[in-house]
Amino acid sequence: MSKDELSLYTIIESIDTILLYSRSSQNADDFYHDRKSFDACMIHFINIGEMIDRLSPAFRTDHQNIPWQEIKDFRNLVAHNYFGIDAEEIWDIIENHLPVLKINIQSLL
Repeated sequence: MSKDELSLYTIIESIDTILLYSRSSQNADDFYHDRKSFDACMIHFINIGEMIDRLSPAFRTDHQNIPWQEIKDFRNLVAHNYFGIDAEEIWDIIENHLPVLKINIQSLL
């Protein structure tokens, strides 16, 4: 398995974990107040960004349909501005963007 493939599998694993940990919440407020799940999900968002950073530049260039830089930027926001995170924004990402990202990553494997 290549380094890029390993990173992609790890991204999928983190997406699955975020979706699992957030599924008991009904909305952003519920999710934010479930501190253990919220905090655990934030770590997995950071992990996704770290795995993207491990993808080869050529791989990212060959697959520009995925917003690699935007995802990495979000990782930096979570890691460096943790207490300024907007729960509504996180909830929107979980509900609307992660499932699509998972499908797109799976199509690369």
